[in-house]
Amino acid sequence: MNQPLSLDRAPAATPWYRSVWPWALMAGPAFVIVGGAYATWLAASTSDGLVADDYYKRGMAINRTLARNEYSERLGLSAVVRIDAAGDMRVSLARAGGDGEWPSQLRVRLAHPTRAGQDRSASLLRVSGDTYAGHVDPPGVGRRLVIVETDQWRLSGVATLGTATDLRLGAPDPAGSRVN
Repeated sequence: MNQPLSLDRAPAATPWYRSVWPWALMAGPAFVIVGGAYATWLAASTSDGLVADDYYKRGMAINRTLARNEYSERLGLSAVVRIDAAGDMRVSLARAGGDGEWPSQLRVRLAHPTRAGQDRSASLLRVSGDTYAGHVDPPGVGRRLVIVETDQWRLSGVATLGTATDLRLGAPDPAGSRVN
């Protein structure tokens, strides 16, 4: 028959920390806290290279760059840039109105589209009349923005670098050819 329930035979209660369910329920929020702390550390310790702190100054510099581009167009300047895989560079300048006074040196930059750490620059010295030569650290293979400039004018174009590359910048070639 039915026996009366005895209180002295009640099952022993286990502490909460010996049960699986509280730990399983706390695991999700714990992972979120650890992941948030990691994301905060990552955001604080790395730099976003695409965001500029001095955006106003860069905007003003863009206006000066556009003015130098327009000046080179008015002069009818053009350049043929040759870059080989070893980084040896040769630039030949031409002016629509014929010969003129050329600067003693040029600046050439090979800018990577997304990785500023792979940009290369060099100063080229005049070796004869309108021809300049110099060396830059090997730029590697791939697309680069090629910029030939002085303080007064600027020519630019895009080249796919590999073995040897000839690139025409500035005024269009009379034959209409452009070699990349």
